Amino acid sequence: MERLRPSIKSLLGVICAPLVALLPVVWFWGFTVDDALISTRVAHQIATGHGYRFNANGPVVDAVTPLGWAHLLVPFAAVGSAEALLAAKWLGTLAWLGAVAWLGGSLARLGGRALCVGLALLLVSGPLAAWSVAGMETGLVLGLTTVGLSSSGFGRCALGLAAGLRPELLPWVFCWSVGNAGVAPGSTRERWLRGARAAAWSVGPFLAVAVTRTWLFGAAYPLSVLAKPSDATSGLRYALGALAFSGAPWLLVAGPAYRRARPRVRVAALAALVHLAVLVLVGGDWMPLYRLFVPVLPSLILAGAELAESAPGWSSALRLGAAVVACVMVDYGLGPRARQVGTQRAELIAAAAPVLAHAARIATLDVGWVGAASAATIVDLAGVTDPSVARLAGGHTSKRIPDDFLEARDIDALVLLAEAPKLADWPELRFARAVEARVSGLAGVERFQPAAVLPLRGTSQAYVVLLRSR
Repeated sequence: MERLRPSIKSLLGVICAPLVALLPVVWFWGFTVDDALISTRVAHQIATGHGYRFNANGPVVDAVTPLGWAHLLVPFAAVGSAEALLAAKWLGTLAWLGAVAWLGGSLARLGGRALCVGLALLLVSGPLAAWSVAGMETGLVLGLTTVGLSSSGFGRCALGLAAGLRPELLPWVFCWSVGNAGVAPGSTRERWLRGARAAAWSVGPFLAVAVTRTWLFGAAYPLSVLAKPSDATSGLRYALGALAFSGAPWLLVAGPAYRRARPRVRVAALAALVHLAVLVLVGGDWMPLYRLFVPVLPSLILAGAELAESAPGWSSALRLGAAVVACVMVDYGLGPRARQVGTQRAELIAAAAPVLAHAARIATLDVGWVGAASAATIVDLAGVTDPSVARLAGGHTSKRIPDDFLEARDIDALVLLAEAPKLADWPELRFARAVEARVSGLAGVERFQPAAVLPLRGTSQAYVVLLRSR
């Protein structure tokens, strides 16, 4: 490898890295989450002339959809959510694999050991593969944070766009951009100027999005801030899990090797620690496979690979072994279930559509797949698409719904998740989440009768569909 010309080395990385990363992408292709279907429904409303909203006649609301993402899906969303979701999966996949080609070239230029370390992580990293194909904006953000590792103006622009799409990334983007500008060669004046430009690129898109949000939605922050209040305990658990099981952080567990590595390795480690602190503050995330930590993983892979070039071979092998073991544990523990989620949701949508065909207002916590099954007004029990519910006390799955909610909202259908339900057990079912148990005791619930049980394949749970008697 060392005898090859730099251009040949780079080309080898550009070719090999996407091919290696493609393997776990294919394995996790079936992965998705309900929030992806929220974005596709918003895109469908835009495509059909109803504007930026979740329900055709509902309020204008961000609906956990970053500004710009729904509009990218509009050309594919006129027919329905399924087509838009497929397009979203391809957009995320292509963004990631395209960025991996750049990453592979950078790894190859560092050396043969660095390329081997990087390729090994790309091969076994379930979180990177799964979130590139999930159908959410994460795949696009992942592509931006990867090419943003470049020191070029395009890289700074990419990182700024990533912070605009995902606000919690702003501190990491700022630390990475300004930190690398500060350690680059040059006079003090040149470093200050580079740092100022990097800071402007980091904060500019974020501020532009905040202003646009205020204009469109009346608040600079996403609705999810209210709908999913932060919990530092959950955030700490999430951050520690990401640190231990996302794989790449193990590549940076080193001592003297830091003194021999380039300064950007230390910048990467510091920026990652800042991002972990942010994850603690925002309370982590309910979704699997460390979605909020995934965008910074490429920076840790690049830094860890560079560290391997300046560290003894035995210590690099130990770090790589620990990283691979952590990834394999996650792949083995969560992978089989994760890759079945898309099929699982498709089955629910197909089964629920005829049952909900005549419903006008459906209340549920999982508005993503229910919204894909029906064009009716979906009343969100979590508040991620409904500002009035988002402001209620309680967490994401435990909103304190008022007693007259069913009557005030004129709900005529309920879709609730329960443990091993049977129609005859209503209303004494054992519900999966607190808000659903609360709904079962609201005024007017006696008018609802169970119409269907929709099994959640691979679990003991099922959704119970209840329709209001006429």
